[in-house]
Amino acid sequence: MWILSWKGATGFSASSTAEEVTRGIEAYGLTAVITGPTSGIGLETARILALRGVHVVMAVRNTTAGNKIKQDLINEIPKAKIDVMELDVASLKSVNKFVTEFKATGLPLNILIANAGMMAPPFSLSEDNIELQFATNHIGHFYLTNGLLETMKNTVEKSGVQGRIVIVSSELHKMSYKEGIKFDNINDEKSYTPLLAYGQSKLANALHAKEFARRLKEDGVNITVNSLHPGVIATNLARHTAWMRLVFGYIVRLFLKNVEQGASTTCYLALHPGAKGISGEYWADNNISSSSGFVNDPEFVKKFWDFSADLVDRTLKASAL
Repeated sequence: MWILSWKGATGFSASSTAEEVTRGIEAYGLTAVITGPTSGIGLETARILALRGVHVVMAVRNTTAGNKIKQDLINEIPKAKIDVMELDVASLKSVNKFVTEFKATGLPLNILIANAGMMAPPFSLSEDNIELQFATNHIGHFYLTNGLLETMKNTVEKSGVQGRIVIVSSELHKMSYKEGIKFDNINDEKSYTPLLAYGQSKLANALHAKEFARRLKEDGVNITVNSLHPGVIATNLARHTAWMRLVFGYIVRLFLKNVEQGASTTCYLALHPGAKGISGEYWADNNISSSSGFVNDPEFVKKFWDFSADLVDRTLKASAL
C-alpha cells in the first residue's frame, strides 16, 4: 500500500521485505543466535539469515517444534546451516543453561537477535517471580546478552568483523506508565494493565539497547546495539485479548505489514552494510526513528540499567544459580 512505501535515508521503506533489504548480501561464515524463531517475524528472520548464508542458532522453548522448523527450512534452503538449542527466555535458569551450552559448542557469535516476546497477557509471574511479560521481553534478554557478550567480543577480535546485537522493541514503548518503569514494584498485580505493562517491557528493550551501546562504545568494543519497531503485524502476538484481535484484524488492516515486511528492519540491522557502525538508535521501517523521551534521558537510562542488573543479581542469589 502507498502509505507504507515512503522511502527513508536507507532507500528502504515500511513496505520493503526482509528479502529485499538483504538482496545481494552473502553472509557465509557468520553465526547468529535468534530467540523466538519458530513463528511470525522470528521465523522469517531465521529464514532470511539462513538464505544469506548465516549459521543460524535457533533458541527455542520447544525443541521438537524447533527441529521440525529446522527441517522445513533446510528443505527450502538445502545449504542452510541451522542448529536448534533449548531456551526459555522467561527463566534465568534456562538462560544460564543456554549460555553455558552455547559456549561449550565453541561456535563464534557475530549476531545476536533478541526477538522472543509476548504481548498483553493476563497477570502472572515467571518461575523467578518476575511479572511474566517483563521477564520474557526484557529481563531474560538482558541476562542473555550479557552472558554471551564475551563470546561475541572474542569473535570480533578474531574475525575483525563488527558484532551486531538487535533488540526487538515496539512503537508501544512510547505508551508506557507515566513514570516509564515501575521501579518500586514491577510485580504489582493491582495496578497491572496488560497493554501498559507491554509498553513498559518494550520501553525496557529500547533503554537496554541505548545503554548497552553507550557502554560498549565507551569500552572501545566493535559491537553495535540497536532496538527496533517491526511494525504492526497480524501475528499471534495479539492472541491474549479479543479486542486486540478485533483491532488487528479489522480496524487497522490497511496499515498492517505482512511477516516478510515485519522482519525487514531486524534483517537490515543484522546484515546490511548501511547499518555498520550505527549503534544506540531506535529504528522503524528500515530507518532510524524517534524514540520515547525516556530513552533520550541519560540519567533515566543508566538508572534502568542498574535496576535491571540488580534485579537479575537478586533473582540469581535467591535461586542459588
